[in-house]
Amino acid sequence: MEKQFTILSESELPMLAHQLLDGFASTRVFIFTGNLGAGKTTFIKQICAFLGVEGTMSSPSFSIVNEYQTNKGEPVYHVDCYRMKDESEAWDIGLDEILDSGAYCFIEWPDKIDNLLPENYVRVSITQEENQRIFKFSKEI
Repeated sequence: MEKQFTILSESELPMLAHQLLDGFASTRVFIFTGNLGAGKTTFIKQICAFLGVEGTMSSPSFSIVNEYQTNKGEPVYHVDCYRMKDESEAWDIGLDEILDSGAYCFIEWPDKIDNLLPENYVRVSITQEENQRIFKFSKEI
């Protein structure tokens, strides 16, 4: 199943976050692909806000994993694999436990950990074309 959306403004991201989470309500692992600057982190921040995460959210580029809490006390994980050299680093930070936790997990640069991804996840691909961004949501089973 694939859904595609084209947006012209960052102000459309809250609606898109709703579309993603509502359209894939049973999924907890989402992977994000796109070039540097495509808007992966910005979109993940909007998704987290929609889930009820409050406070400062930032890119986990250096920490690799950021854990947030929703206003209901539920954990939400934001993982950035960009700086990982190999999958052993993912094991070292306990990514397998995060993926098995049942909590929402949003992963940037997932190609570094392909073999660790669960069977059931949603791929969010973001591409830039002139003044717009194209988001494709596809269910991977």
